[in-house]
This record gives sequence, structure tokens and C-alpha cells, in this order.
Amino acid sequence: MLDVAAYLTFFLVVALFYALVCLGLNLQWGFTGLFNAGVAGFVAVGAYGSGLLTAPPAGDRAGGLGLPVAVGWGGAMLLAGLAALIVGAVTLRLRRDYLAIATFGIAVTIQLVALNAERLTGGPFGLAHIPRPGFELVGSPRLYNACYLAVVLAVVALVYAALERLVRSPWGRVLRGIREDETAAQALGKSATVFRLQAFVLGAMVMGLAGAIYAHFIGYIAPEDFVSTLTFQVWTMLIVGGSGNNRGAVGGGLAVWGLWSASGALLTAVLPRGMQARGAALQVVLIGVALAAVLLFRPRQLLGEEAVVSRHART
Repeated sequence: MLDVAAYLTFFLVVALFYALVCLGLNLQWGFTGLFNAGVAGFVAVGAYGSGLLTAPPAGDRAGGLGLPVAVGWGGAMLLAGLAALIVGAVTLRLRRDYLAIATFGIAVTIQLVALNAERLTGGPFGLAHIPRPGFELVGSPRLYNACYLAVVLAVVALVYAALERLVRSPWGRVLRGIREDETAAQALGKSATVFRLQAFVLGAMVMGLAGAIYAHFIGYIAPEDFVSTLTFQVWTMLIVGGSGNNRGAVGGGLAVWGLWSASGALLTAVLPRGMQARGAALQVVLIGVALAAVLLFRPRQLLGEEAVVSRHART
């Protein structure tokens, strides 16, 4: 029973990590229409940024400042936001397919930097000794994971509440207007470039925070944690759950990660040992089939976008 509880706790922490990344992507795509195919890159910036800020000093590499974890999480958001500001200033004038290609290329570049900058990131050996906040006080790994789950749940709830207030505010209605008809929004005096850049940066900051949460939960990160499969997973979660709806982003993250985990366990049990390496490819196929089924039988997704009525309209 204890093993089941420990696995469920681990599952929920990782699922909430994905839900947090989905919330960031939902702000960019669901509300603003920005096709960001570089999700993994911004998650990596947050994970490595927080790890380097908080890890103990190491003689064989740079970084390792030993700062508090809270500083690391804040630094992860700032670094991811700064990266998004630089990237967005260059790429956000592009549209749809071109923006997707540009952001995908940037994510691949970040992953290659993490793979080759051994003096900074540890290269292919990864970044180890990332502190797990409060572990020495709790002692028991099961109890620690439960406490970390409570912290992550509180963070996701705060981010969700903050994003809900933002997207239901006049600022959020401008984002929807730009998504639906950019020319009309500009005719009303709204700078589409500025609003799109703001949404892109805020979404990336949420992704960076998610990366930091993941890094401090696992205690170790490597470049293969941030490959394009991560971007594919997050996009699938958002599309299945419902873009343009924060509840859909969270629900999609939980649902698809549950399917991913269950399919992995099933394939491990069914496939012979010599074919275990092919299980990951079969998981991707399964998720693709699930995505196609949702688009075919429920085109409005699990939780479609809600109509937002302004306070003045209700009165």
C-alpha cells in the first residue's frame, strides 16, 4: 500500500509539472495564437537556471552558487522570461508556420548548448546535486514527496488563479482580439506586437518555473530531459484538454500524463525484454492515436474555450 501511495505521489508531482507547462503554453497559444514549438527550450532554461543558482559549488564546472531554492525558482522565471524576450523580439513578427519553425530551432539550439557546454551544464553527464528543499528536515523520502506535492499543488493553484484574473481582464480580452483579428485590434489602438510579446514572455516564465520545480524534485537533469518529445507531449495535453481554457490545460496535463504512464507500464509488462527499447516509440504512436480520436469525436476538446463576458456587459 505504501508503494502505491509513493508512486501516486510521484505521478501527481510530474503531472502537475506538465499542467504548469500547459498553462504557460495556453497563454501563448490558447489566448494569443502564438505557435510556440520550442516549449522544451524554455523549460530547460528554467531547470538549468535554478539548478546552477542553487547547487553547491563544484570545482569542475561554473555555477553552483548555493543560493536558496526560492531564489532559484525566481531566477528560473527571470531567465526564461529574458530568453523569451530576446527570442520574441526577433521572431514574433513571423506567423504560424514560420514562428513554429523558428521556436523549434531555438529549442534545439538550447538543448545542444546544454549537451556541449560541459563547464556550465555538465554536458551529457547532466547536472547533479540539485538541492531538494527541506529534505534533510523531513528525512523520509515518502513523506518528503508528499510535502513537495503539497507545495507544487499550491504553486499550480496560485499560477492558475493569477492567469485566470489576467485572461478575464481587459488585457486578456485584447489578447483574444489579437488572436481573432489582429488588424481590427490594431485599428482600435492596440499594439499587437507589444501584447503578443507580453504573453510570450509571461508564458515562458511559467514554463521556466515548471522546469525549476521538476529539477528540484528529481535532483538531477540532463539534456535528454528536454528533447522535442516534451514539446509534443505538452501540445497534445493542451489540445486534448482544451486550448483557451485554463481548466482544460490542467485537465489535459493530468489526463495525457496518466495515459502516457499507463501505456508505459502496459508496454513494459507485455513486450519482451529485447523489445523494451521500442516501447517509447509505441507510446508516441498511442498518444498520437488518442489525439486524433479527440479531434475526430470531440472537436471542442475535453473542456472547450468558454465565452468571457465582461463585468460591464453583465450589468
